[in-house]
Amino acid sequence: MERAPQPQNNGKTRKSKVIQLDGGRIPPQALDLEEAVLGAMLIDREALGRSIDLLQPEAFYTEAHQHVFASISRLFAGGQAVDLLTVSQDLRQQGLLEAIGGEYKLIHLSQRVSSSAHVEYHARIVVQKHIQRELIRISSEIIEDAFDEGTDVLELLDKSEQSLFNVAQGNLKRNYESSLDLVKQALDRIQEISKKEGLSGVPSGFTGVDRVTSGWQRSDLIIIAARPGMGKTAMVLSMARNMAIDHNIPVAIFSLEMSSVQLIMRLIASETGINSETLRKGNLSPTEWKQLTTKVHALENAPLFIDDTPGLSIFDLRAKCRRLVSTHKVGIIVIDYLQLMTAAVGKGSGNREQEISTISRSLKSIAKELQVPVIALSQLSRAVETRGGSKRPLLSDLRESGAIEQDADIVSFIYRPEYYQIHEWDDDQTPADGQAELIIAKHRNGSLENVRLKFEGAMARFSDLDTGYSARGSVTTDSSDNVFESKMNRVEPNENDDYPPF
Repeated sequence: MERAPQPQNNGKTRKSKVIQLDGGRIPPQALDLEEAVLGAMLIDREALGRSIDLLQPEAFYTEAHQHVFASISRLFAGGQAVDLLTVSQDLRQQGLLEAIGGEYKLIHLSQRVSSSAHVEYHARIVVQKHIQRELIRISSEIIEDAFDEGTDVLELLDKSEQSLFNVAQGNLKRNYESSLDLVKQALDRIQEISKKEGLSGVPSGFTGVDRVTSGWQRSDLIIIAARPGMGKTAMVLSMARNMAIDHNIPVAIFSLEMSSVQLIMRLIASETGINSETLRKGNLSPTEWKQLTTKVHALENAPLFIDDTPGLSIFDLRAKCRRLVSTHKVGIIVIDYLQLMTAAVGKGSGNREQEISTISRSLKSIAKELQVPVIALSQLSRAVETRGGSKRPLLSDLRESGAIEQDADIVSFIYRPEYYQIHEWDDDQTPADGQAELIIAKHRNGSLENVRLKFEGAMARFSDLDTGYSARGSVTTDSSDNVFESKMNRVEPNENDDYPPF
């Protein structure tokens, strides 16, 4: 019987099959640079000061390196010396010295670097590797949740975007801050405010309003409410124009009722001084064409971003606001108006009051998350119209939900006596024609006051009472240098809404 031919190995020993690890993956890391950074911190206090703010314990890959950095941070925050002996003693007190590898580990770290000249560069690479690991972790969680049939897709999208936004902002796993850090931030903030001549927030362009509020503050939710026709849209457009053009502050406007082209038409009319009807028909004289091409440049270069998506959901709004703040450094967000928004699918459906409550809470969370003021317009109920005596709005007149009053930091109302055929102010019997009042009915961090403004009906424009404009909307002779200083909304008044159709 013939034997089957055996494979020849030419005298070489036959090797067993070995599993290759080349195809496997390990998390991004830079252990040598981690050791170099920690070593530089141990031997050079100047290097410690240059790099400690760039890092956090979670940025290090190994647990031992995390413990060492945490010890260095504790000593540094306490104003103590940072070296081999102090770090070793601190880790011993924490019961972690043996866990990191003993004193030998610390000696090894100090010998890993000969110079601390490049410690900042090395620290940034360590942070980059940490961000890569976080992205991998977040992606894995998203994949796992996406395969779960019971997962709400919109909630998953929101959670995913929030996680990625936190990574982009460098706020990884930062759930609390010590009083030491907060006091330092407060002092820095006060010093910053002192350089701004008393305005700590975003200026509205109205002297009286800025005096009461010190500008619209970061993370505040501001509600401006009124009955249709009072001029809510005119008010926020006047402010948006002042912020974007006069102060070069990027402004985002989400117009749920009026198209972006209509808004721009109103802005062009106000900046050029050309009647809106003339612009609408295109019947411009050569002089008006020259005026248009000359004065529209300020508007062209204004950092103004308009979104006219109808029926905007709070989920879409949050996503768009994050991108605008991150990409264009938007300093204030305006929503016109709150009742036209919708909550996410499955939240508040079938109960309008609950839905408005969800929207209101979400707007406050957006303001707090992005650290920008959010101005939301709101409609008032018809109770104002049916109420006898004074027609001044009250907090109880807020339409559809009491949560708006609860969530807002500032609630203000627009009141024009002329709207109700009242020609004198009820408190001092002075003429009220051509004037309006911004009633600050709730102010979480300040006083409650009523600020009177000039309302020019021919332009649907709000301005200070002493800006030099006559009651008819024309410019007085002593203020010719300030023509169209805050020229907003040059339109005919509309008794049914805040703006006329274009």
